[in-house]
Amino acid sequence: MANGAQTFINELSFRNALQSDVAAIVALVNSAYRGDSSRAGWTTEADILGGQRTDEEEIARLIAEAGSEFMLCVRDSEIAGSVHLLRQDADTAYLGMLVTQPGLQGRGLGSRLLDEAEKFLMEQWGVSRLQMQVITLREELIAFYARRGFKRAGVFKPFPSNEPRFGLPKVAGLQFEVLEKSLGAACPSGETK
Repeated sequence: MANGAQTFINELSFRNALQSDVAAIVALVNSAYRGDSSRAGWTTEADILGGQRTDEEEIARLIAEAGSEFMLCVRDSEIAGSVHLLRQDADTAYLGMLVTQPGLQGRGLGSRLLDEAEKFLMEQWGVSRLQMQVITLREELIAFYARRGFKRAGVFKPFPSNEPRFGLPKVAGLQFEVLEKSLGAACPSGETK
């Protein structure tokens, strides 16, 4: 990792979200996935989904819910990234809404946030398996998670096209693919996305 990138990564801190963070998380998640602001990064869904990705009601509920955590990545007192973790059962957690500010993408922040989330899940919740869903059209995102140790589970789920609060499909037939990872498994070093 180049010196500048390493310095950037060393400036990061991590904490669990509070209810006072709701508006900032909503703004971050929506900016990373939807609209023109998302086009500054590589995680944009602007060409396949319109509308919002989340709202304050959903984020507030997820922060308050038992077995649910939002982990925040903070740099210079500003939320630079976030990820939602949800306990499924004694052995499994679900990971969703892993986002970083579009202008900061490609600097290793997403990988570092994922590392912190996995550490939390193993040390605090004692889970050994992580699951997530990715829209099947997002091959570059699936490839990123494959480099991070996730495997395709062979399970597909339809996109909730009748739920406008999750976005408005611009492409017919959208679906999710389930990805899984055994926690504690080695990941390639040097991942920068």
